[in-house]
Amino acid sequence: MLRTQTSLSTWSQKIHMKWLVLLGLVAFSECIVKIPLRRVKTMRNAISGKNTLNNILKEHAYRLPQISFRGSNLTHPLRNIRDLFYVGNITIGTPPQEFQVIFDTGSSDLWVASIFCNSSSCAAHVRFRHHQSSTFRPTNKTFRITYGSGRMKGVVVHDTVRIGDLVSTDQPFGLSVEEYGFEGRAYYDGVLGLNYPNISFSGAIPIFDNLKNQGAISEPVFAFYLSKDEQEGSVVMFGGVDHRYYEGELNWVPLIEAGDWIIHMDRISMKRKIIACSGSCEAIVDTGTSAIEGPRKLVNKIHKLIGARPRHSKYYISCSAVNTLPSIIFTINGINYPVPGRAYVLKDSRGRCYSAFKENTVRTSRETWILGDAFLRRYFSVFDRGNDRIGLAQAV
Repeated sequence: MLRTQTSLSTWSQKIHMKWLVLLGLVAFSECIVKIPLRRVKTMRNAISGKNTLNNILKEHAYRLPQISFRGSNLTHPLRNIRDLFYVGNITIGTPPQEFQVIFDTGSSDLWVASIFCNSSSCAAHVRFRHHQSSTFRPTNKTFRITYGSGRMKGVVVHDTVRIGDLVSTDQPFGLSVEEYGFEGRAYYDGVLGLNYPNISFSGAIPIFDNLKNQGAISEPVFAFYLSKDEQEGSVVMFGGVDHRYYEGELNWVPLIEAGDWIIHMDRISMKRKIIACSGSCEAIVDTGTSAIEGPRKLVNKIHKLIGARPRHSKYYISCSAVNTLPSIIFTINGINYPVPGRAYVLKDSRGRCYSAFKENTVRTSRETWILGDAFLRRYFSVFDRGNDRIGLAQAV
């Protein structure tokens, strides 16, 4: 239950009223700059030196610590929501208030809804009650974020945030006062961004950087194992890698440029024929996206090849044909990563089968693909901030 105003001290009342006025200004302000979904960087001119960069990474990379199989406080469970979202619990404030958030490598900001958010998408989930936290600290900074699936407007605040036993004190994060769109918003309360600080829309230091700076994690790495089990099995791990979740060796791929989880992809092929990314392209590795997204013309080409037909916003295919579909192979840094039909075909709420390939609405100067959960369920992924690289291996 929300505390009444009469139960707050005079000082708390002043802070609360001051912040209420600020949130009111946020809701009606016209001076906030609208920020685009993503700043996609161009290929470095020195990409021809990729092999040299790989050699440097191999020579100077630290050894990734292995997470203990027992009692580790660095492995955090995630829940699979219909193969569309992977959510995990965090707490904010003192005493802690619990939220389910998407752990998203495609963005850098942590945010949840405020009690002042009256948008319809806010009504179905938990909202942060700032006046019930003794460690809450407001600011006068406002921001907006536009995602592919929706947009929000909010204010930057500070409080204690916990991911399992990991604690980030005085963590800056966003409280939304307006939200629009966001498919499936009822299944999660907010977003926890795990991208680099330079693409933070709010300008706040991301929680991973705060944990690293505060000495809460031993090494600047985190990793994902995404299973098809809708209830259990999926995890995100911080500070090390649990080798039980993958087979063989990790294949390391250098980032095109430090500052975003974007890598070079060689090609996309089917039945030994190149069907996309013919002259190389860029790939964003994004745990916050359920699909595999690419340019419209090339996605339509893939749908034609697999016999998928449009209906509303999805491309459907006969469920009986799924096991006969050819694998689609993504070649990255000289390594083939096949994705079979059963991995790139999903089921809707009525049990109908549809393609996980989707048009990427972000316009870029280069051919760009987003490797979302449909790809990452097949491949265990390690995000190495210390060496600006991504590791991929066959998931168990």
